[in-house]
Amino acid sequence: MVGVHLALSRMPGTLRTGSRGCCTIEDSMDAQRAANKIGIPYYVWDFSERFKLDVVDDFVAEYTAGRTPNPCMRCNERIKFAALLEKALALGFDAVCTGHYATILTDDQGNRELHRASAWAKDQSYVLGVLTAEQLAHSMFPLGATPSKAEVRAEAAERGFSVASKPDSHDICFIPDGDTRGWLAERVGAETGEILDRSGAVVGSHEGAHAFTVGQRKGLNIGFPSDDGKPRFVLEVRPVDNTVVVGPKEALDIAEIAGGSYTWAGLAPVDPTVAFDCDVQIRAHADPVPAVARVSVVEGKKELVITPREPLNGVAPGQTAVVYVGTRVLGQCTIDRTVSAVPVPAAATV
Repeated sequence: MVGVHLALSRMPGTLRTGSRGCCTIEDSMDAQRAANKIGIPYYVWDFSERFKLDVVDDFVAEYTAGRTPNPCMRCNERIKFAALLEKALALGFDAVCTGHYATILTDDQGNRELHRASAWAKDQSYVLGVLTAEQLAHSMFPLGATPSKAEVRAEAAERGFSVASKPDSHDICFIPDGDTRGWLAERVGAETGEILDRSGAVVGSHEGAHAFTVGQRKGLNIGFPSDDGKPRFVLEVRPVDNTVVVGPKEALDIAEIAGGSYTWAGLAPVDPTVAFDCDVQIRAHADPVPAVARVSVVEGKKELVITPREPLNGVAPGQTAVVYVGTRVLGQCTIDRTVSAVPVPAAATV
């Protein structure tokens, strides 16, 4: 067993700001002290170039395309359980072991399954939904059965680890100050465009469509109220013509989602084209919603189609939908399209 820290920053001298991030040089020193304490070899592996290409550049490209990406999913998919795991296996290691709160169980035939952690408040199985059967075969999550993170911290303190009271990391690790809009503006640039309502009428202007996400309410800078006096929310971002569509909150209700980039976490359903009952979760800390899912062929392309039994709210293309059967993570898809539960007014041009 060896300890490995991933150097992902393009600026390795940068220290963590507050408690954001998890892969800075400050974190590297924390990890080295822990490895020294338990007496195992410790290495720093530089994946900064691949992280920039596969996570940071992808994040910018997705926002530029009017989508809402999840960089944590991409990091798990392409760095921790692709680049890191590939290197580990090539060097003769058996598995990559992380502190994610999730559980791997084995069925009667020896197939590995990804399940929720015992403590739902800290469950991280959602961000691991991108793992495949082959990756699960070489993954270990020993904290999955831990009742609470408080117990982990207590044991760390008892063993004399300096990280026992270290704050949790949060937000996007490569945007230290949390200002996603400002960070994107520096890389994409700002271009004035129109804000439209669902009928196609111009109700305001903006300085860059990339700064908006579906469901956003604040920062719209609309100069006059809606006809009913209710607040308006971002319903759609259109990067091609640099416009943002806004409307009432109820128009955020989504009756169907679908994505062509889907994977199964372990064994796939025997016949995924036959509709099956499941739960769908669209954010890391969202509640699961009962749904029906199936693989369908649309215009010659396969996609995972998910129909929630009650509307989902504020779903945007680019987000990840993770499908559960009970506590098991069955699979996931990156959302390509959504179907609103509220029809567009008949006179609308959008």
